[in-house]
Amino acid sequence: VQQDKKRKIVELRAAELADFLHGELLGEGEKLIRGISTLQDAEAGDLAFLANNRYRKYISTTRAGVVLVGEKFDLRDKTLILVDNPYLAFAKVLTKFFYSPPEFTGISSSAIISKKAEIGKSVSIGSGSVIEDGARIGDGAFIFPGVYIGRDVAVDEGSIIYPGVIIREESVIGRRVILQPGVVIGGDGFGFVPQEGGHYKIPHIGRVVIEDDVEIGANSTVDRGAVGDTKIGKGTKIDNLVQVGHNVIIGSYCLIAAQVGIAGSVRIGNYVMIGGQVGIAGHIEIGDGVQVAAKSGINTSIRSGEIVGGIPAIPHKEWLKVSAVWKRLPELWERIKKMESKI
Repeated sequence: VQQDKKRKIVELRAAELADFLHGELLGEGEKLIRGISTLQDAEAGDLAFLANNRYRKYISTTRAGVVLVGEKFDLRDKTLILVDNPYLAFAKVLTKFFYSPPEFTGISSSAIISKKAEIGKSVSIGSGSVIEDGARIGDGAFIFPGVYIGRDVAVDEGSIIYPGVIIREESVIGRRVILQPGVVIGGDGFGFVPQEGGHYKIPHIGRVVIEDDVEIGANSTVDRGAVGDTKIGKGTKIDNLVQVGHNVIIGSYCLIAAQVGIAGSVRIGNYVMIGGQVGIAGHIEIGDGVQVAAKSGINTSIRSGEIVGGIPAIPHKEWLKVSAVWKRLPELWERIKKMESKI
């Protein structure tokens, strides 16, 4: 493999890649890979992958030099690498050969860092970032420009905090956490007591605790607990524009897609998958391994292992039947009117 600092890769042989992935090479081992792309947009020197049946139609026409596949194809004019999981293999290739993590830049002279803050070894802090009293930044953390880290916040080792992130007082950020631009951690929750003449604000004195290897997407928000903590478990991944309310508990290794709204005091188990634009009402429980279809509305607790969809959410198979009937409602309504006219 030949490398440079800008692209991290110049040329990679198909045989080398097959060895790296422990895959079966089908075709020309000397084929060179110089880039990476989708099946439909690839050029002759690109690597592509096929992991979704929707894109099978492109396998015979793609110009990609090498394709990662999960099954054998009779395509003698193409070089394929057979692997168990093409999507995972593609991600590993990106990480190893194409992705360059942030490089150590040191501490900018324009960063504002309290003398009462603790800064670990090999920490990067960008221009204009603010680190308040009592904050603790772990070894190898990377704080981009324009970040605010409040009083007594803990950011553990290896975490990456992108520009525009706000982490309010006493929040706890684990190891190797990634906060994408614009994330707000530890804002006050939406807590008010209705009373005559207005709404009395409930002070929020809890924290946000984010465990190791969590990633939170751009412009998402995680509110601090009113009393007690809001928690996000190890390895959970949250997409952009997600709202996590006060005192929500999210388990480990969950996947939560964009524009999900989670109201206060919801408890979510481990390995839960939630599709985009799902709304979850407060004070309910979602068990381990639950899957929720996009645009669903959840207003009652869901037992472990269930797959649900719809508004309100019901078992997914039932929702598919409801959806099929929904499309036919105008036709059925006309039939009902004709039947009623004959009565």
